[in-house]
Amino acid sequence: MEFKKFGSKYVVRLDKGDEIIESLKSLCQENAIRLGTVSGIGAVNRVKIGLFETSTKEYHSVELNKDMEITGLVGNVSEMNGEVYLHLHATLSDSTYNAFGGHLNVAVISATGEVIVDAIEGTVDREFSQEIGLNLLKF
Repeated sequence: MEFKKFGSKYVVRLDKGDEIIESLKSLCQENAIRLGTVSGIGAVNRVKIGLFETSTKEYHSVELNKDMEITGLVGNVSEMNGEVYLHLHATLSDSTYNAFGGHLNVAVISATGEVIVDAIEGTVDREFSQEIGLNLLKF
């Protein structure tokens, strides 16, 4: 991973073998980014995406091991228990142009990834909601 900072924005290049979440979490920790937005594109060959089923409060995930384009990576940076918390979603396309999407748990770059992290001054924490079953933003 390499990056260059322009004001509050970090332009990030992820390299083959980089795991997206680990790489971005490291960037945020090392640069004291505690709040922000994330957007990006790229190519991956191992992805784990998920869906939260609200009626049962259960999380379901699937691992995809094939060449895929990230047609959209979006999310945010916040904190939980004093640690960087990334909440990312992705839409992916395979060689037959079928799309897959959901909450991003794992994604390994197969060629390159291009990500913009826009840091926001300040902090917002997260707290687990028993009612919803998720870690919600806490203001």
